[in-house]
Amino acid sequence: MTGRLPTLAGPDPRRRSTAVEQSPHQNVTFPSAGEQAHGYLALPETGRGPGVIVVQEWWGLTDHIRDVADRLAAEGFVALAPDLYGGSITHDAEEAAAMMARLPEEEGARLLGGAVDHLLGHEAVTSATLGAVGFCMGGGFVLALAADQGERIGAAVPFYGVGQGLPDAYQGLRAAVQGHYGRQDRSYPVEKAEALEEQIRRESGAPVVQFHFYDAPHAFHNDENRHNHRPEDARTAWARAIAFLREHVR
Repeated sequence: MTGRLPTLAGPDPRRRSTAVEQSPHQNVTFPSAGEQAHGYLALPETGRGPGVIVVQEWWGLTDHIRDVADRLAAEGFVALAPDLYGGSITHDAEEAAAMMARLPEEEGARLLGGAVDHLLGHEAVTSATLGAVGFCMGGGFVLALAADQGERIGAAVPFYGVGQGLPDAYQGLRAAVQGHYGRQDRSYPVEKAEALEEQIRRESGAPVVQFHFYDAPHAFHNDENRHNHRPEDARTAWARAIAFLREHVR
């Protein structure tokens, strides 16, 4: 893996907060490499379903990430969003960059590996593999998780993945991959995303590698980001992701 700390647009360039807040969304604790990790767990109405890991943006375990987990639960999945920052969240881009930089690749991988163990062992999870969906920094870590966990991840769905978690190599990846990237993304230009798609095809054992490109900027799926959010593209990407997870997480 390699460190990549891009400059990304905040939830709203007119909104700035210098305070690091605490996420109100932790509702589950699980072991991770001998320590205790925290996250947000959302269950479907039936109480059981296939499992999906949700990996946060560089802002932390925010309302948006909780909402993503809840939306997955509404689609019948058991969704776990591990808190990679230990409860801290921010709405300031400089603080988010600093928080992301303080998260070592190895620490992120450890926490996500513990989340995989916890979810696969959870009584509510009916699938033998998990899906993984991530955004921004989380999109990079989704690919790292799939490369690290091999056949335990059935589907990896990165949305405009960037950051220090983005792997250099994909030999260990066995999941089906569906990527969602913006052609107007200045932090991860479309040429890099196209090269990434070809690298995954070339190096991995993925049965499917399917990248979608949108005439949209970075973070187009985040409806808290009034500057970058593109509702129509977000709806299209979400529908594709749900169908992909249903097909490949079993």
